[in-house]
Amino acid sequence: MNAIALELNHASNFDAADSLSKKSLELAIKLNFKTGMAGAYRNIGSTNYNIHNTPEAIKNFLLGFKIDSALNNQWGLGMDYACIGLARYQQGNYEEASKNYEISIKIQEATNNKDYLFRTYQYIGLVSKKKGNYADALKYYLKSLTIAEERGNKHVAADDYMDIGNIYTEQNNDSDAMKSYKEALKDFEAIGNKRGMGSAYCNIGNLFNNVHQSGEALSYYEKSLEIAKENDDKEGMTNAYGNIGTVEEELGNHEEALKNQNQSLKIDQEIGDKEGTAEDYLNIGSILLVQGKYAEAVNCQEKALALAKELGSKLLLRSCYAAMVSTDTAAGNYKQAYSDYYKYRIYRDSLMNEENTKKIVSEQMQYEFDKKQAEEKAIQDKKDGEAAAADKRQQIVTISVSIGLLLVLLFSALLFNRFRITQQQKKIIEEQKELVDEKNKEVLDSITYAKRLQDAILPPISIIKKYFPESFVLYKPKDIVAGDFYWMERAGDTILIAAADCTGHGVPGAMVSVVCSNALNRAVKEFKITEPGKILDKVRDLVLETFSQRDAGERSESDVKDGMDISLLAISRQPLAISWSGAYNPLWYIENGEMKEIAGDKQPIGKTDNPKPFTTHTIIFPPNRGDKGGLLYLFTDGYADQFGGDKGKKFKYKQLQEKLLAISPEPMEKQKQELETVLEKWKGNLEQVDDILLIGVKV
Repeated sequence: MNAIALELNHASNFDAADSLSKKSLELAIKLNFKTGMAGAYRNIGSTNYNIHNTPEAIKNFLLGFKIDSALNNQWGLGMDYACIGLARYQQGNYEEASKNYEISIKIQEATNNKDYLFRTYQYIGLVSKKKGNYADALKYYLKSLTIAEERGNKHVAADDYMDIGNIYTEQNNDSDAMKSYKEALKDFEAIGNKRGMGSAYCNIGNLFNNVHQSGEALSYYEKSLEIAKENDDKEGMTNAYGNIGTVEEELGNHEEALKNQNQSLKIDQEIGDKEGTAEDYLNIGSILLVQGKYAEAVNCQEKALALAKELGSKLLLRSCYAAMVSTDTAAGNYKQAYSDYYKYRIYRDSLMNEENTKKIVSEQMQYEFDKKQAEEKAIQDKKDGEAAAADKRQQIVTISVSIGLLLVLLFSALLFNRFRITQQQKKIIEEQKELVDEKNKEVLDSITYAKRLQDAILPPISIIKKYFPESFVLYKPKDIVAGDFYWMERAGDTILIAAADCTGHGVPGAMVSVVCSNALNRAVKEFKITEPGKILDKVRDLVLETFSQRDAGERSESDVKDGMDISLLAISRQPLAISWSGAYNPLWYIENGEMKEIAGDKQPIGKTDNPKPFTTHTIIFPPNRGDKGGLLYLFTDGYADQFGGDKGKKFKYKQLQEKLLAISPEPMEKQKQELETVLEKWKGNLEQVDDILLIGVKV
């Protein structure tokens, strides 16, 4: 059932695919067949991805990923990472999509999963194109096409030909683009893929439009629109409407053009296609500019620019600034036009570097060809003259040819020797590459397993919710494993919960986090301590003891200064009693709509000069405090230190306080969602700089 559902998804028969996938899931659950359940979740997610229901797609992909992770099913994980990458791509999050594809490719290559590898090459090629890396994109498309044709898979081969044609189109190589699109159309027709045929018609129409053959272009666009409507293909419809609108604009039919572009915009917004929406705004702005409606044109272009920045698409940014130059110039705003033109040049030059390289290579090849032709013509002229001479001339020709052959033989020998050396060098390089790849795989496998071990020390969210129903944990490690961790333990009627930040992040930070988590457990379970300040005193002793001892009774010669900053909260009920202690990290709490702060002691859990006992603070909330009171927040420094925004600066604690105060009336899960949304928008395309941990508790 899963195998058939997968093929139905590929053939765009989504209703049948969804129905069969759900039957498969029902049967797999009945049999407790975990691998079958994971496959069914993947197929259900794929169907939702294809109909642009991204949230439902991600939900099902993650359910499959969770099962395959528990089983350590490498084959399934390779598929899961690729599927999650698809959903992130559909969200416009190209960086996350690319990371998931890269992990998927490594796993699929290691498991020799060629059944899906060519599709993943195709997906990462599409992301590379969006980011303006045409050379990488073409490399991945050709890898995908090679496997697809080896296996006789016309579904994937057709998509590859379409993608390769798009690369040629971007490089203004219309001849090769037309060949690729026609190959794609031939394969789509052979397998009866109507959606694919519609896309191919659209792209061929674009090529005719490029050379101003409007009649031919409209003919292909109308074929594409007809097929899209027959199959309720929203993506196909929006492409066709947009292209028809472009031709109508060139023909001077502005009202008809505007009608089609608005139809395209409506569908793109409906399916959540941010890239398509941005292109629609640009096309509408272009028509409004011709009509002299400058303010409306600028409004459309600014909306497109905002989406282009959000997506990080160099292609869209180039188009936005080019459009804005035209509008600024038409409105007489020359200073702004110059500024926009400068930005346009930056993105244009960035995208054209590879095209320039191609032209240089092409010109060099043409030069060598012309040179060779000239040499051959000179030899032929000489032979023609000598043929008319006497026997003496013939003798000279014979000698010349013999000498030439000898030189050719000598030159061939040199070439053969060089070829042999090159092959030996190539073999050495390939062996070294295989060794490096193997080592990289071993390291990745080790880190992935380390994550499973680290996850084991974290309390399940369900346990936290049991004791604190109104709470949330926002936890985002920078790498696979993290230095930040959250901790919870029950001691009688007291519940202890903490947010900790160990030295470093990644593998070193994770190793320190295991030591510190173990020390917290011992302080509470073994030494029976429940007062936060005294717990931190004991944890400091245990951490220093761990890092300083080498074996029984001996001190280590190395001076380890690792440790952690922490915010530790103790809550007892019946009656309610709240106490807290912190190492560097503060505690924030909201009482009657006001944000308050208790500073932590200015010393870490670890080696420090002049250590002092940690202070235990008591928090008393007044009775009848209402919905706005009784909120406590524990956190590390990752959220406030994240770079982003328009100027690439830190988020900072003040802004975080203001955000928490603003969302404090909301339910705790809604607060978490808002914090995640704000963080992703702030970060944009920048890299996450540190582990992020923020815990909210309502008492």
